[in-house]
Amino acid sequence: MPVTAKRSVVIAAMTALAVALPAAAPAHAESPGADRHLQGLLDELVHEAGGPPGAIVVLRSDGRTVVVRAGLGDVETGRRPRLDDHMRVASVAKAFSGAVALRLVSRGLLGLDDTIAKRLPDLPADWGRVTLRQLLQHTSGLPDFSRAPAFGNILMKDPHHRFDSRRLLDFVADKPLDFTPGSHYAYSNSDNIAVALMAEAVTHQRYETLLYQLVDDPLDLYDTSLPSGFTLPKPYLHGYAVTATGPEDVSTLFGNSGVWASGGVVSTPRDLVTFIAAYAGGRLVSPSVRRQQRMFVDGSSEPPGPGRNEAGLAIFRYTTRCGVVYGHTGNTPGYTQLAVATPDGSRSMTFSVNAQITPSRSPVVFAKLRAVEEDFTCALLHADS
Repeated sequence: MPVTAKRSVVIAAMTALAVALPAAAPAHAESPGADRHLQGLLDELVHEAGGPPGAIVVLRSDGRTVVVRAGLGDVETGRRPRLDDHMRVASVAKAFSGAVALRLVSRGLLGLDDTIAKRLPDLPADWGRVTLRQLLQHTSGLPDFSRAPAFGNILMKDPHHRFDSRRLLDFVADKPLDFTPGSHYAYSNSDNIAVALMAEAVTHQRYETLLYQLVDDPLDLYDTSLPSGFTLPKPYLHGYAVTATGPEDVSTLFGNSGVWASGGVVSTPRDLVTFIAAYAGGRLVSPSVRRQQRMFVDGSSEPPGPGRNEAGLAIFRYTTRCGVVYGHTGNTPGYTQLAVATPDGSRSMTFSVNAQITPSRSPVVFAKLRAVEEDFTCALLHADS
């Protein structure tokens, strides 16, 4: 990639940073009768000026799976996106760290009102009154490490730099809280780093191990992982920076160590649609914890999801013109993600495109993306009508 294009992508990343269980729903082949209207909408999105090279949407309703694809998953070979393509889920990873923490709360090992002072006493004393509940809801006031100049400078010099993921909060350890905890909502990548550190503190296990034991293994998410390097397992959905001279492959431009629990999970469309059904459907936590998770405040995911956005505990409520779904969004260089499900988890959807599309950098394309996401959400909610 030319130096100027690479620098542009790096700068974009700096401003837009990452109970008993039922058996996982079986995977299904692509439906040959996918709705022509939905196919047309996805085709239009990838052909939009500045649009992503490819897209793949998975809709699962009561055991039936429909896959709608458009464009290319690999521009060089001409291959289409696939159900088993690995991809960076970006900030949807925050739903995974939320699942880990809330499972520990359900087991009595953590409390939603446990404070940083209690669980992470080595962090700055000024942060001590922040609770797990506030971290999960982005009402903590923690300064965002990913916006720290020192962090950005390291990535500018070496996008493959191997960070000590457990020391990411050191980049803002000299900063006071941005606001009084609980006073209002502000999305921060620091929140989910602290969530993972709390989980490690009470279990004395690595977060990667907890993610496998509490989420991946019970749900049979065989292709979901939290790597620390910059490579992706094969096959993978290639991620691109859409430039004036054409798409530039940025799939492996950055390592995961600099986002970790806030954005480092790698998964596939098949695994992700299984996860979000269980997570949004409340099947990973106890009923009492589920009720507290679904106490919402005004707050948008990053990027905003379809309809009105409200923030719960590591989950968002999206109120669309057709009804309500719960889930999470994410974006990172090369990828933009939406994963949602109905409140009971019986219907779920993942919507993945292989370019970073944000309202600030690509307002026209983002508006188109968000409208198409809502159309697909309506299709999910009206699958039997």
